[in-house]
Amino acid sequence: MNTKRTHIVIPQQLVAEIDTLVGKRGRSAFLTQAAEKELMRLRQIKALESAAGSWKDKDHPELKEGAAKWVKKLRQEYDQRFEKMTRR
Repeated sequence: MNTKRTHIVIPQQLVAEIDTLVGKRGRSAFLTQAAEKELMRLRQIKALESAAGSWKDKDHPELKEGAAKWVKKLRQEYDQRFEKMTRR
């Protein structure tokens, strides 16, 4: 992986807490991992926001009574099929 040295300013207390957990030698890896995790979270939020309103209730009438009820029904159907097949 290509790396680039950069200068960031963060509170001294935060640096101390990071160093306590991962040590001074682990600081860059920790901050890199934390930044990657936050970037993923922000990308997911952006994707959810851009998809807002794309789900139409009329396109999914099976969920009219709620997703939990629909999933329960699917599981019951699966259990019934499994029971039928194992009786043979």
